Amino acid sequence: MTQELASEPAGGTPPGARPAPGTVLRPRPELRIAGAPAAADLAAAERAAADFLAALGVDVDRPGLRDTPARMARAYAELFDAQPLQLTTFPNDEGYSELVLARAIPFRTVCEHHLLPFSGVAHVGYLPGDRILGLSKLARLVDHFAARPQTQERLTKQVAEALAARLQPHGTGVLLEAEHSCMTVRGVRALGSTTVTSAFTGTLSTDAQARAEFLTSAGLPR
Repeated sequence: MTQELASEPAGGTPPGARPAPGTVLRPRPELRIAGAPAAADLAAAERAAADFLAALGVDVDRPGLRDTPARMARAYAELFDAQPLQLTTFPNDEGYSELVLARAIPFRTVCEHHLLPFSGVAHVGYLPGDRILGLSKLARLVDHFAARPQTQERLTKQVAEALAARLQPHGTGVLLEAEHSCMTVRGVRALGSTTVTSAFTGTLSTDAQARAEFLTSAGLPR
């Protein structure tokens, strides 16, 4: 169920790089991330869920569990329902060049190793170039890549790299803080533990001061 980014003509300014003097920047009013998921076969998923529970010794015929396989199928279909996304952008007419940061975007996804949920908040920011992004799209970008079996490391990089590739800002930064139920309800049972991951591109990757500003704005120590 891997989603691919929509293709774009070659050329243009590389992500994170400033355009050369005199360069004519092409308009990109809509940056589309394509790839609708395959239609879920809920009937097959329900049968598989019933077989799975029965194999674990769960009596799916008792009243309280009779409809559980169907609910399981619908729940996972919802968790994996990544819809195509269009990133609405606007000309940066004012030449705004400071950090744009959306803090504490809630997200939930499923650990691909145990198919148990993990959830938390994402801090997503960028240094604008020729265009700026509709602020709600930062949250939608996180939600789009979270809607599939994931690792936190991959999710962090996917959001940062997609934003860099499609918006072509001078830099992007993504920081995720999440609690993994595969750590808290099983195995080591480390209740209350959180995992923090980050990914940076462009100036936010190469300039320590810019990166420190991002981390401070996100509410983390340098």
